[in-house]
Amino acid sequence: MYLTSGPSRRLQLGQQTIELRHARPWELLLPGRPAGEAVRALAWLGRENAQGAVQQLRTALPAPELRELAAARTRMPSWMAEAVSGLLAA
Repeated sequence: MYLTSGPSRRLQLGQQTIELRHARPWELLLPGRPAGEAVRALAWLGRENAQGAVQQLRTALPAPELRELAAARTRMPSWMAEAVSGLLAA
């Protein structure tokens, strides 16, 4: 399964099926970076678990990635931006 800004669809390549799943623009932030993976993990975990996950991210990500994640908060949904905003305060 791959996230895409295009429509969701399935592609058949020989015996293999590839699923393209539409994602909201904020879910595709910071592609190819650990901070981008953190955005997608937070989206998967959801609003209820975001605060706890951010605490774990603080120890798991290097400082430059934490800064990138915090800088991208203006493009995130409000619940995620609120959770991420605490990264710079600590």
